[in-house]
Order: sequence, then structure tokens, then C-alpha cells
Amino acid sequence: MSPAAVEGDGADGLALIKPAVRAQAAYTLRAVPARRKLNQNESPYDFPVELKRAILERVALVPWHRYPDFAPPELLARLADRYGWTPEGVLVGNGSNELIQATLSVALGPGDVVVAPSPTFSLYRLLTGVLGGRYVPVPLGTDFSYDVERLIAIARRERAKIIVVNSPNNPTGSALPADGVERILQATDALVLCDEAYQDFGGPSALGLLGRYSRLVVLRTFSKALGMAGLRFGLGLAHPVVAREIAKAKLPYNVNLVTLIAADLALQHAPLLAARCREVTETRDRFVARLSACVGLTVFPTAANFVLIRCEAIAAAELFRRLYDEHGILVRDVSNGGELRECLRISIGTPEDMYAVLQALAAILPTMPLARKA
Repeated sequence: MSPAAVEGDGADGLALIKPAVRAQAAYTLRAVPARRKLNQNESPYDFPVELKRAILERVALVPWHRYPDFAPPELLARLADRYGWTPEGVLVGNGSNELIQATLSVALGPGDVVVAPSPTFSLYRLLTGVLGGRYVPVPLGTDFSYDVERLIAIARRERAKIIVVNSPNNPTGSALPADGVERILQATDALVLCDEAYQDFGGPSALGLLGRYSRLVVLRTFSKALGMAGLRFGLGLAHPVVAREIAKAKLPYNVNLVTLIAADLALQHAPLLAARCREVTETRDRFVARLSACVGLTVFPTAANFVLIRCEAIAAAELFRRLYDEHGILVRDVSNGGELRECLRISIGTPEDMYAVLQALAAILPTMPLARKA
């Protein structure tokens, strides 16, 4: 059968979609092949092959015609032990993005205000709009550092229902000060959603505050530091009574059995995966130190597995193009006419990847010193 023809312009169907949804731009990223792919903040190291084999062996023994547990008790216990929290307050999701959506869904009503730093992860604004809320961005400092008092002042002025903080923040890499989250909780009556997707690479954590504040939700992911981006596993930690309500917004059986098994094995081999995370962090620090020697680039402080740069000697779009066309290096062009003007974000890969970036920059920019291999 040939594909059916699409008739009309779809106006009748489109009219039934909420205006707040139609006003949003979908979160998407076109897949582009590259010799060195440094545009999505993924781990440069694949999941260990010996653990892959162990996962496959366990998957082969599990009945596929039966639904998996919503969250196996053994896995919840391991997660609770790893993050120092109670199993009753642990949520698992199909990536931490699902738990962002679930948390906003259960708390946000039409017209309710979400306050978040700017720039930050675009999904917060998208989901707020889809749910009919009002999104209020709070600009970060000129060096993209958090201004906690400004965030609090605007949240109080706008009577924010939810305050989202991303620490370390994407795409800037900036981390919230150690007492920042507690100061926000003390000074407002909002639900505070602390997205710590990149915390394994540096910066303070809000986990220690969970026992004192039931208005705090902390999110983590296995996609970055643990190399499980392709399997999609995230978790949330909250007071058990709040976690119970957030769970109502998750779809049944939201995490598939392969991912559940992989997450469990990852926790059992945490030291191996933590060593890989340390390698990324050490590579980042060496790369940032060398990158900072280039006149014509502003390199912003970062606690994540990426670094944000501002191009001054060349347009960001031109540098992005030449890195890809001439050297096969794909980074993320985040430049816009506002806070991120002329900015590129570079994910941290292997030492070889970052040496190649430095060599490419030296070829493109006369102000970039030629790098030597570490």
C-alpha cells in the first residue's frame, strides 16, 4: 500500500491543541555524524563491556512477557544507600527529564510561576509553558555565577510556586554556592527543584538538606558520569510524602527491565565508574587551563563535564563551522543575541579529543598557543 495522502492544512486539529503548547518550541537536536562528538555532554567512555555482558546474561533469564517491577526493592535500597536517603523517598525515571516533568506536573497549576536562572536548561521553560504556568527567568551574573539573593527577591516578588536550580548549570557550568539552596528554602515558601545532573563532576550538593526540608526535590542521572545516556535512567530524592505524590505523574512501568538491571549493576560496580568520572574531571581541568591561555576567548568557570566559551576574535558560528568542516569536531553552538551571545559549549571527551580541540583552535586562531600532549 502506498502512503495515504494528507489532506488539508490540519487547522481543525491544531485548533484543539492548547495555545500554551503551540507557543513552545520542541526540544530537539539533529543527529550529526562527527569524528569527535563533543556536543551533548555525554561520557566519552562507553559502559564497560564486562558489565554489558553481565546485563545481557541477566536480561536473557528474565521473562520478557511479564511487566517489570515499577522499581525493584533491591534497586531502591542500593540507591538509598548511595545517596544517603530513605528508600521511600527515592523515585526512578526514564532519565531525570521525566522526573522534571512529573514534579512540575503535580505542583504547577494554570498561572503558577516557575522561577529559574537564565540561561539554563531549556526544558524547564518548555514544560512550564505546556502545563500552563508562567516562567520567570532570573539572569545569572556577568560571569554566569549564581546571585542567590537576586533569585530569592524575584521569587518572592513573583510569588513563585516552584524554583528550579540547575547546579552545575547547563550550559554555563556554574555551581550554586554551598549554602545557596538552603538560603532559598529559608527565604521562600516555594517547592525547590534542584537538578544535579552534573554534580558528579563537581560543586556542592543539596542532598544533605533533604532531611530538614520537605519542599526540596533533588534529581540525579546515570546518563552523564555513569555512561548510561543510551539507557535513560534518572532518579529523584524527596520527602516520602512528596515522592508519593510525584510518583502519581509517572507512567506505569516507566523504566524498562534492561535499564533497571543496568542501573543495579552500575551501583554494584560504582568504584569502576567513579574512576572514569574522575578521568573526565581531570581532563576538563587540564583542558580549561590550556584553553584559558588563548587571547580572544573568554573561558567561564565550570564544575560540569563541559565548558562554555565566548568567542571574541572570531564569530561563534564561524568557529563552530570551521571546527566541524576542517577538523571533524562537533561542539554545541548555544550563541544567541542575549546572555549567550557568541558562545559555544564544548563537552569534555577523552584526553585525545581535547588535545585535538586545542590543536584545531591553534590552527584557526592565531592567538591560541600550540598545545603539547599531556
